[in-house]
Amino acid sequence: MGEQAGTQVSSQSGDTSQVPTEDGVPAFDQMKWEAGMDLSYATKFCVEKSGEYTLITIASDDRFLLIPEGKAVPTKVPEDVTVLQKPLDHVYLASSSVFDLLREAGALSDLRFSGTKKEDLCIAEAVEALENGSLLYAGKYNKPDYELLVAGECDLAIENTMIYHNPETKEKLEALGIPVLVEASSYEEHPFGRMEWIKLYGLLFDRQEEAASFFDDRVSRLSPLLQQEKTGLSVAFFYVNGNGAVNVRKPNDYVAKMIELAGGEYVLSGAEVQEENALSTMNMQMEDFYLAAKDADVIVYNSTTMGMLGSIDELLAQSPVFADFKAVKEGRVYCTTQNFFQETTAIATFVEELGRVLRDKNATDFSQLIKVRD
Repeated sequence: MGEQAGTQVSSQSGDTSQVPTEDGVPAFDQMKWEAGMDLSYATKFCVEKSGEYTLITIASDDRFLLIPEGKAVPTKVPEDVTVLQKPLDHVYLASSSVFDLLREAGALSDLRFSGTKKEDLCIAEAVEALENGSLLYAGKYNKPDYELLVAGECDLAIENTMIYHNPETKEKLEALGIPVLVEASSYEEHPFGRMEWIKLYGLLFDRQEEAASFFDDRVSRLSPLLQQEKTGLSVAFFYVNGNGAVNVRKPNDYVAKMIELAGGEYVLSGAEVQEENALSTMNMQMEDFYLAAKDADVIVYNSTTMGMLGSIDELLAQSPVFADFKAVKEGRVYCTTQNFFQETTAIATFVEELGRVLRDKNATDFSQLIKVRD
């Protein structure tokens, strides 16, 4: 089903029942690890098992030893392995894109602290939890309320890679005894790889069956679409920033891959990337974007930063040159909802809806796309 990235496996395997123990406690250096989770698309984490113990590796070098509730921590655990003792039910979540994954895995109740204010969240259940006090705002990822986290017995902080710009914050949390897991789903090249991180959260919060079932269902729904022939139609995905420049996704970005999965071709797929940085976006001058995208068959305006388009006139107000775009002339202009990037599990829905848009210009009934009217 679709293009698969392959499952990461351990180079070590063996009979985990024969691990030497001292007073019933295993020694880490004697534990033998075998592949513990089948992954179809995600490549930025892997899971290994040794008996009841689980070793999680993120982005090749961050390792976490997950200890079952009531089980002892093994001896001789290396300093570079972070111990996570279940249950994890007083969690500080500073990565807003993870809320949706936890919601669909049924694990939102294990959160106690949020790094996002309710007015900046699009996940209704998380907003409700912040309103009723079951979830507490504990400061942004780079300025957490350390006193609140310690007093509330925070047992895990889930951060995104932005925390690496503030290493002192990560160090302070760890010094206070709060383990920090930096999720790397944004580095997944395949869109389904991002969504497959739900399996990791299912593992952390004892919702493995729910997480795997949700992921498999979402991907299987797309099987008929992925087997169809490509449409040959091109898609422009962008927004115009406050300076009048056009912000686009880079050709190797996962949004470009979603367009391809839907049966289209990203209009900048062959463009040379001038900005050598880790960002998934880049800015283009309007003149350059016009030359690259004026013949795009479909326009998808990214509404998450500058807001949604209420009409074609609002697009033309950003620049009159859009009047010459093929998609504008033919009425094939759409915009995303503003929660597009927070609803990680809606990736499959976006692909399905864009697939309908590409094959039927009169398609309706969307949840992730909105047709922009004249």
